[in-house]
Amino acid sequence: MPFIIIICLVKQKEKKLLQQTRMFPYNIVMLVHLSILFLPKLVFAKCTCESQIKGHGIEHEALEFKLIGIGSILLASAIGVCIPLLLKNVRALQPETGLHFLIKAFAAGVILATGFIHILPDAFASLTSPCLPENPWGGFPFAGFIAMMAAIVTLMMEALATGYHRRAEMQKPQPLDADEEANPTDAGHVHGPAILLERSNSSSLIRNRIVSQVLELGIVFHSTVIGVSMGATQNPKIIKSLIAALSFHQFFEGIGLGGCISQAKFKARTITTMVLFFSLTTPAGIAIGILISKRYNEYSPTALVVQGVLDSASSGILIYMALVDLLAADFMNPKLQTDFRVQFGANFSLLLGACCMSLMAKWGDS
Repeated sequence: MPFIIIICLVKQKEKKLLQQTRMFPYNIVMLVHLSILFLPKLVFAKCTCESQIKGHGIEHEALEFKLIGIGSILLASAIGVCIPLLLKNVRALQPETGLHFLIKAFAAGVILATGFIHILPDAFASLTSPCLPENPWGGFPFAGFIAMMAAIVTLMMEALATGYHRRAEMQKPQPLDADEEANPTDAGHVHGPAILLERSNSSSLIRNRIVSQVLELGIVFHSTVIGVSMGATQNPKIIKSLIAALSFHQFFEGIGLGGCISQAKFKARTITTMVLFFSLTTPAGIAIGILISKRYNEYSPTALVVQGVLDSASSGILIYMALVDLLAADFMNPKLQTDFRVQFGANFSLLLGACCMSLMAKWGDS
């Protein structure tokens, strides 16, 4: 009898296990259906188009950090852009020396990483935000398109401006001294190469001036955007990380810009204006962000579009300037190509600058 009871119990358990096994696929299907039903809530739970950090105490703490950030970023920007200008008369830093190539390569790496790592991803994030309407922003990569067009327009502007100045220089009448007037044939043979050299130096100077002005324009666009964004943020933790990241960011970027300004040989008044413009742009953006922080919503469609467009244009300008005007010109220079140590050092310096600026992006996100 007990044996029969045990057999019956075993059979009942087998039936239950069989039923559970048969129900297993249905359970999986039910779980999949439920997950699909709740997927929008899970996906959009963290997606909000309104600022979530509120409170008088938090705002007061954030304001204190913003004021510290204004001073820190202003000082870092001024020091970075002034270092190449103050050291331009040092013999080791004169154009086409080994150390000069290394510093320019490092600065170009910084600017290149700024465009690719810091600005372009932010532009894509802004213009593909779920807070923007699907049409037209969801159906076309506007950030990449605007960056491409900005690079093309920069090339066109630079070529047209350089061509205009070069034609004007060629049409200038060359002054003749008394000996040249007495014997023009000999003067032509003696002074012809000197005139060509003078015109070549003038064209190079004009190009350097255009490069420095366009580079500052691209940096100013980006600096304004990041300044306003930081000033409008009410999260003290984010602001603290941004202070350190942006201070180093502006310092390295200032070194790159200062090197270009020193090569352009502007007058003292123009140099002062460009230095002040670069140094004050980000702090001024932070101040504007503080003033509008009560009404500013960084997730509003207008703010996202404006920020995305400016970031895209800035990235296109900076990437073009770094690759074409800074790296290509120096890396194709015969003086760099004939010295292997300088060539190797320039490549290493380029990678070092790009990696340092890339680490700033990781720091700013943490």
